[in-house]
Amino acid sequence: MVNKILIANRGEIAIRVMRACREMGIPSVALFSEADKEALFTKYADEAYCIGPPPATESYLNIQKVIQVAKGSGADAIHPGYGFLAENPKFARACEEEGLKFIGPSSRVLELMGDKVAARREMVKAGVPVVPGTDECVAAFQQARNIANEIGYPMIIKPSGGGGGIGMTIVANEGELLKALESSQAIATTTFGLCDVYVEKYLSNPRHIEFQILGDSKGNVIHLGERECSIQRRHQKLIEESPSPAITPKLRKEMGEVAANAAKWVGYEGAGTIEFLFSGGKFYFLEVNARVQVEHPVTEMVTGIDIVKEQIRIISGLPLSIEQKQVRMIGSAIECRINAEDPLNGFVPTPGKIKSYHSPGGTGIRVDSGVYTSYTIPPFYDPMISKLIVWGRDRNEAITRMQRALYEYIIVGTKNNIPFHKAVMENPRFVKGELGTHFIDRETTLIEDMKRIMEREKPLEEKLSHLFEEKRRIAAISAVAAITQMHSHRA
Repeated sequence: MVNKILIANRGEIAIRVMRACREMGIPSVALFSEADKEALFTKYADEAYCIGPPPATESYLNIQKVIQVAKGSGADAIHPGYGFLAENPKFARACEEEGLKFIGPSSRVLELMGDKVAARREMVKAGVPVVPGTDECVAAFQQARNIANEIGYPMIIKPSGGGGGIGMTIVANEGELLKALESSQAIATTTFGLCDVYVEKYLSNPRHIEFQILGDSKGNVIHLGERECSIQRRHQKLIEESPSPAITPKLRKEMGEVAANAAKWVGYEGAGTIEFLFSGGKFYFLEVNARVQVEHPVTEMVTGIDIVKEQIRIISGLPLSIEQKQVRMIGSAIECRINAEDPLNGFVPTPGKIKSYHSPGGTGIRVDSGVYTSYTIPPFYDPMISKLIVWGRDRNEAITRMQRALYEYIIVGTKNNIPFHKAVMENPRFVKGELGTHFIDRETTLIEDMKRIMEREKPLEEKLSHLFEEKRRIAAISAVAAITQMHSHRA
């Protein structure tokens, strides 16, 4: 077993990993930027070290500094969380060269899966169905035109080294092709330092289905079922659930086996996801996310398997603690990403001070958070406040439980997207499970629904806000009284 783990990340995912470390009796080390000095994760860790100024390039993305802190603190393993350096093959290789255990797949696998074109080729070799398109990079207009004539419009151009929807361009007809190709190549060069792009057939409103996989160093690879991630904004997931209302037990077995075999084909070790687009009863490979996912808690809720603990077991050279036949999905779980952003104003980020904070509780509720009352959300990073996860005996109970939990969730001081989640949970199509990656764009009443809900529940929030203010006032008076009494005793 590893002796000490440095978490090369921040916020709720840093705390999530530290919790697993604490349960396993492993000391945890935090690193933080100057902007995160007062963040909760720095207090939770056994040790914490400042790594530099707030720009991520000067702190969380500085490989040399991260390695330096890890070695200086005596950590023998690094957990990268998600984002930042989590899928960076250079970072994984640096860890390997410095004798540090990188809690994730090898640098070779990261390099292979990070190149979307190479990943497509490997999946084809592994027998995984892929969306019709190219298995090589497209550089010239005529090349793209020939492919379009073969697979038909609409199609989508994607950066080979990209992710998160950055640089993706949908092409409806030949008249848009040249401009779209040049635009995607330019964004790819600016963002990823590589102009390579590839082309796929565009599926108009598919579901986004991902399978959680775990692979150890003994050659064992299993899947933990699927997650539905179709509720997205600009290719960024907002709500996830497990199981998917569209996947039958028979299809789950087929897709799960395909996912596990794909991971085994590339020699995958660690936790990750094989992601698919699902349309017209057929599934197609999308990409591999070679890390722990933001939405991993929904799988933990329905399977009872601690994915982060499994990651730590795997990097320690131990076999998986479960076999495929032991994996059971019980009930239904839903996750809402609670972000500091204004859903009525294009979801623009709204960093700032949290004046009051009350998270929900009760049966089947989990809140993975990195904030507290009086904490100031910095403007330099993703504005996530927390992840709210609920479990129910079936999907209907999970939805009503999420509605109840969102009703209880009070955040005062910064606008947030709780009204958006409330509106989705009441949306008839969502309740029926009629989902797709363009759900938000096509549900044109969501903004009006949000306004209606905000007006309906305004009295409760106002009452609680007054309660919080009164509590703070009483606490301040008590503090002054205690100080006065202390001084009078000294006198």
